[in-house]
Amino acid sequence: MNQVKIITDSTNDLDPNLLKEKEVVVLPLSVNFSDEAFLDGVDITTEQLYQKVSEKNELPKTAAICVADFVQVFEKYVQEGYDVVFTGISKQMSRTYENAVLAANEVASDRIFVVDSMNLSTGIGLLVLKACKYRDAGDSAATIAQKLNQDNKRVLSQFVIDTMDYLHKGGRCSSLTKIVGTLLKIKPLIAVRDGKMHVAKKPHGKIKAGLDLMLQQLKDDSNRLDLDCIIVTHSMAYESCDYLVSQIKTFLPDVPLYTTLAGCVISSHCGPGTIGILYMVKPDSTSL
Repeated sequence: MNQVKIITDSTNDLDPNLLKEKEVVVLPLSVNFSDEAFLDGVDITTEQLYQKVSEKNELPKTAAICVADFVQVFEKYVQEGYDVVFTGISKQMSRTYENAVLAANEVASDRIFVVDSMNLSTGIGLLVLKACKYRDAGDSAATIAQKLNQDNKRVLSQFVIDTMDYLHKGGRCSSLTKIVGTLLKIKPLIAVRDGKMHVAKKPHGKIKAGLDLMLQQLKDDSNRLDLDCIIVTHSMAYESCDYLVSQIKTFLPDVPLYTTLAGCVISSHCGPGTIGILYMVKPDSTSL
């Protein structure tokens, strides 16, 4: 049986040191302003992204990984004797998945397995960590892909959006919705279902209301929680992150807890202050 190489894209939002430790290859999506282009996490950071948005008064566009880039990387690892498992951003949110499939078919469809995460950010990251666990247990690439295609239904991702400016600028909410939301101080609670983002709840007031809703959902799910880990991911929301971590540790002290900073692609769509709790539930558990 061939060795297995796990590959993901830059929207996975796991800590780079953890990815390096797990020997995961990360391919970057692009972040493009009208006069500049960057590779997510390679030549621009989240903090630098927000500085440029402020300076240019312009929201960047994001672009999928192209087929040629996938082909180059897939060929490299296949030639080195690896079978490949790739999972990245939901196919409902980006052409990245479709391009990966095209590249896999061009290189070696029997050696490269492309899995739709049906998620974003560390919702992908949770699957990447599962893939590494299966790889280290000796599973083949085909078996890992088969397992991930079941695991992706067990990922629960929820985020609170602090400002609606980025959703509005990105065309994800109307001007009227933004105005009403701002006046009512709505902090939308976003959940990922079936590979798409949906507004789950609309808490009013300070962001703490949204944080507490996420914490309550986690408490409600605690009896069916997959105990591998919980992840708190944020976009420059350090105070909110500290609050969530301190609260989670009070009722789930023994579950590994990671904190990560959202990359540029996720941040450019959701904006500063966005924060989420992401985890998996046990097989056969009912999703959100």
